[in-house]
Amino acid sequence: MNSPLRIGIAGLGTVGAGVVKLLAEHGRLLSLRGGRPLKLVAVSARSKAKKRDIDLSRVRWEKDPLALAAAPDVDVVIELIGGSRGIARQLVQKALAAGKHVVTANKALLAMHGTELATLAEKKGRILAFEAAVAGGIPIIKALREGLVGNRVRRLYGILNGTCNYILTTMRETGRDFDVVLAEAQAAGYAETDPSFDVDGIDAAHKLAVLTGAAFGCRVNFEGVHVEGIRRVTSMDIQFAEELGYRIKLLGLARGTPYGIEQRVHPCMVSLEAPIAHIEGVFNAVVVEGDFVGTTMFQGRGAGQGPTASAVVADLVDVARGRDMPAFVVPAARLAAKKVSPMGRHIGAYYMRLMVQDRPGVIAALSSVLAKERISVESMLQRGRSRSAEVPVVLTTHETEEAAMQRAAARIGKLRAVAEEPCLIRIEAL
Repeated sequence: MNSPLRIGIAGLGTVGAGVVKLLAEHGRLLSLRGGRPLKLVAVSARSKAKKRDIDLSRVRWEKDPLALAAAPDVDVVIELIGGSRGIARQLVQKALAAGKHVVTANKALLAMHGTELATLAEKKGRILAFEAAVAGGIPIIKALREGLVGNRVRRLYGILNGTCNYILTTMRETGRDFDVVLAEAQAAGYAETDPSFDVDGIDAAHKLAVLTGAAFGCRVNFEGVHVEGIRRVTSMDIQFAEELGYRIKLLGLARGTPYGIEQRVHPCMVSLEAPIAHIEGVFNAVVVEGDFVGTTMFQGRGAGQGPTASAVVADLVDVARGRDMPAFVVPAARLAAKKVSPMGRHIGAYYMRLMVQDRPGVIAALSSVLAKERISVESMLQRGRSRSAEVPVVLTTHETEEAAMQRAAARIGKLRAVAEEPCLIRIEAL
């Protein structure tokens, strides 16, 4: 048996504790699969006194996580602190500079500094692995690095945030609106006290930026992601979607276009015939379309102690075996600096819901605005009659340019008969 792979862990929250448990429970199996023992030698976290359901009696405690980067008895540092700046970034940089391998679950760090860190890892001849950073236990990074490496990726899309998927699923199943379901999700532990990172699409955008780098061999560019959240989606929209044969999902999508790489995160109308429409609750799913393999779909739990710890340990086994591949599939120096495709250039169909006063001439006014932008209406629905209150009008369009649709929505929102800003949701052909 070869010498042990000596491990240091920074961060003992939910995921860190899960990694310690997995290493303890599957130690013998992991030694066989990794070709050498995986030995936890040191840990670091904010509080040593905090009660944790793990045995750390034989493990050295480091008060300063940066000590793991300098420790001579640590071969690989697992960074589970989180955040794109501060101590997490310093630890990863120092560990790589000191000639240690790094395994991380930090999607924000990779989204903001992934290219830089990949370059440093390759310069030092060390492995930077991050399966746990995207989609929890779903092995999508490994799929892009290995199983799909013979393909040019045409398009990638997925449900990348379990909190949003849970909220949208519950809204559909119960008929309750966003604020009510969000409060229930917070009480149940599915949403944070401050949910903005999830419900405003930032978490999904971090993950999409990392996936785009790996899928398209380009520099990681979080700033190039168009981001919208789910706060404006109502139970009414979800009901209309079902009636029209769609389901609303927050998706992250990336593809190459003649104008550059298009990266976007926003609510989408997805046909009920698409498999991803039926991924419910806290589950994630990623679809990759390759030129030779066709369409492949990966699904599973996108977060949680067990799935994320599983992904971290999978990376550890690769390190133990010496499976060294570029972090983003191609060498960091060869990652393309691709242009960002302007969102206004996006071509697609749209759903628009309006709350309007029920009086003659409203539909004619709407049609006039759309005609001036050369937008063709595919269908229109009107529900209810009321002389004293607004009624919903829903229309769907044929494919048109995003910029034209946004101009039309802005003009329609200013019409006297329209009571509030139009709700606009893109319809995705998946």
